[in-house]
Amino acid sequence: MRPTPAKHPWLTVGGEVAALLADLDSAAFDAAVAALRPNGRRWFSTGQGRSGLVAQMAAMRLMHLGRDVHVLGEATAPSIGSADGLLVISGSGHTPVSLHFARQTKELGGQVLAVTANLTSPLGASADIVLQVPRTKSSQFGGSLFEQGALLVLDAVVLALAAEQQDAYRTMQARHTNLR
Repeated sequence: MRPTPAKHPWLTVGGEVAALLADLDSAAFDAAVAALRPNGRRWFSTGQGRSGLVAQMAAMRLMHLGRDVHVLGEATAPSIGSADGLLVISGSGHTPVSLHFARQTKELGGQVLAVTANLTSPLGASADIVLQVPRTKSSQFGGSLFEQGALLVLDAVVLALAAEQQDAYRTMQARHTNLR
């Protein structure tokens, strides 16, 4: 049986996202900003499925800010080391590949920043920093609300970092693609 769409489904999606963002823990948000603040640290970004797309978008914006960031699994991604960080996005916090990457990062001495809906998941329990994207009731399919929320929360992290950086938008524009 198909769900019956609201008269204005975009208002349904907007209301769900607004409720999710209203429940965000500001201390966890600030911890994520603090972790990503140092400009000399390399960060790697990963997630599976649509969470992986959000990880790629977050990596792109961090790169625009001038951060040394790589998407895990890309051909040009270097090896990760003890001075590096891994941003892992997993709604459930149980995704086997993401858990494997987080575990390897920890074994190599790196820091793990998890974006998840599940604080008590294996990912949440093992991460150095957890930014919870709160799970709320949704009329959308699958993990759509989590993925939307993760994208917006990470865009807000970039906005917070940009506010601390002189001429951030000029830096971002200069690092934005120019091959069209």
